[in-house]
Amino acid sequence: MEVEGSVMGIQSPKFALPVDSDHKATEFRLFSIAKPHMRAFHLSWFSFFLCFVSSFAAPPLVPVIRDNLNLTATDIGNAGIASVSGAVFARIAMGTACDLFGPRLASASLILLTAPAVFFTSMASSPISFLLVRFFTGFSLATFVSTQFWMSSMFSPPVVGTANGVAGGWGNLGGGATQLIMPLVFGVIKNIGAAKFTAWRIAFFIPALFQTLSAFLILLFGEDMPDGNFHGLQKSGEKPKDKFSSVFYHGVTNYRGWILALTYGYCFGVELAVDNIIAEYFYDRFNLNLHTAGIIAATFGLANIVSRPGGGILSDVVAKRFGMRGRLWTLWIVQTFGGVLCVILGQVNSLTASIAVMILFSFFVQGACGLTFGVVPFVSRRSLGVISGMTGGGGNVGAVLTQLIFFKGSKYSKETGITLMGIMIICCTLPMTLIYFPQWGGMFCGPSEKKPTEEDYYMSEWSSKEKDKGFHQASVKFAENSRSERGRPDSVTRPSDETSPPHV
Repeated sequence: MEVEGSVMGIQSPKFALPVDSDHKATEFRLFSIAKPHMRAFHLSWFSFFLCFVSSFAAPPLVPVIRDNLNLTATDIGNAGIASVSGAVFARIAMGTACDLFGPRLASASLILLTAPAVFFTSMASSPISFLLVRFFTGFSLATFVSTQFWMSSMFSPPVVGTANGVAGGWGNLGGGATQLIMPLVFGVIKNIGAAKFTAWRIAFFIPALFQTLSAFLILLFGEDMPDGNFHGLQKSGEKPKDKFSSVFYHGVTNYRGWILALTYGYCFGVELAVDNIIAEYFYDRFNLNLHTAGIIAATFGLANIVSRPGGGILSDVVAKRFGMRGRLWTLWIVQTFGGVLCVILGQVNSLTASIAVMILFSFFVQGACGLTFGVVPFVSRRSLGVISGMTGGGGNVGAVLTQLIFFKGSKYSKETGITLMGIMIICCTLPMTLIYFPQWGGMFCGPSEKKPTEEDYYMSEWSSKEKDKGFHQASVKFAENSRSERGRPDSVTRPSDETSPPHV
């Protein structure tokens, strides 16, 4: 009965949405702006969307920029690598910052720090300066971590996959939207009377301005948690101030986080790599004009409006029946099939077939991203930000390696690189079979015979002294609300576990 209560939620006069014992929303109402849950959702996905537009504003204009700056294929490849490599460590740092200072302050600070790089893109005058502005702009992609941390702080386990999937998917939508936005902005400026090599420079002021504005919206209207901001809660004593060393240690020593970082490198990492090369691929291979190539390339990123959210929703749906094991199996199947489609994309020769396979591929590879962050919130309660940062950083590492190996210079043709990338997706998804939660099981076996509880798992991150001081209370509530991850059959066969063990 306790599980059912935590799933259904209770109505609190303080909140517009039903909440669980941790005040996390148990419902996800897409078209609501209710404070604080849905307001945090809309602020997070929209700011991340704008950062994505800024980070990938250059690729759709590369045919113009390369003529102006005399960029070689190697220069373009290096700039693409730079744009995603900067966020590798930024995402890990962002995760830690979220754990210590809250997603609101961490996100807004990074957005404001990276906005100048977008403005400075208009001043690029050489391959080196172009590479540098893309590198520093790419740091803003670390706002993905704060987005996922924020959603995991606001929404209860039964709907957290949906919240993470929709927020991440609509944010990633910026990768496709920029393929339409930047050529359009460039065209308008050029038609007003600006020269071609001046128009692309002016165009970068648009994403830079909107990115800056989003940071102030977050600071003015966002809240870190359902009960308030980190600073206020710590000052009042409602939330203990955690130590960096402890948060970091429990994150990096959890092997599940490293496996998810690897597998995420070959769903989101592949998505980033494709965002960098797909417009140029269609432009060069099928002799299309810039506008047409941009429209086709945009469909890949624009699929995020339904694909990544669909992955998050699917994760929650299968979890209701099969628990965590269902989440893991579904992620493995979807990502592996995405790899198969990637191989096919590199083999087809006609424009129509390439577009069709690319769209289908986008649904699976982006759906796998949503499914991944249906699992991430359960790996650690204390070090949620670090695990989110590790996983997100893994996505960028995957993008960097993929671009270095397959799309740097002229060693491989674009179509050969895409085929080999698909094979790598399939191989790097296999380690997912090693993920195991003692209280829920893994892909090939059920829970441990010792019948550990959710409390046993999440309390292991706290020392006896910290428990005596009550620092673990948030983990107790999360453990209680995550019992739905046993799946329907387990919830019937393990009624004796409903009571928290004495040490809690």
